[in-house]
Amino acid sequence: MSTKVIIGTIVGGFIIFIWQTLSWTMLNIHGSEAKYTENQDSIMNMLSNQIKEDGSYYLPGLPPKASSEEEEKYMSNMTGKPWATISYHKSWNMSMGMNMFRGLLADIVAVWMLMWLLMKIPNLSVQTSIMASLAVGLVGYLTTEYAMTIWFQTNSIPSLIDAIVGWVLCGTWLGWWINKN
Repeated sequence: MSTKVIIGTIVGGFIIFIWQTLSWTMLNIHGSEAKYTENQDSIMNMLSNQIKEDGSYYLPGLPPKASSEEEEKYMSNMTGKPWATISYHKSWNMSMGMNMFRGLLADIVAVWMLMWLLMKIPNLSVQTSIMASLAVGLVGYLTTEYAMTIWFQTNSIPSLIDAIVGWVLCGTWLGWWINKN
């Protein structure tokens, strides 16, 4: 692997990581994704008494191996009724250092894959690098966050902003870096 690829990948990974950090912290773009309720203490107490293991829950749901008749009845009975998704953990254990390391590593791997693609384009211009990088970001967004929005009726606009801004910044860097003598 060439020095150009290594430096481009690492700096590009840091660009994505720094944008994500700003997006979630100082800029608070994702602030609308989790609402506050004054009833949180009673809700958490009820959940901790009812849920026995960590996991994500869709309520109400069907038991595993439900029959097609049970599924049909469930679907017809649920129309117009409340539902919820819950990510439950018995213990708060926020290892920021490890989480940030994993996030940075994921960003570096993603940029390395993008760098591999960009290096296959003859006479790569900065504009083509930006558009290809934006395409990578939007493919990721459309097949993950937006797909979840469709089914779980959530707000994915903050993730769309991340996909556009972060990957355009990265594409600008990579287009300049790859063409630098």
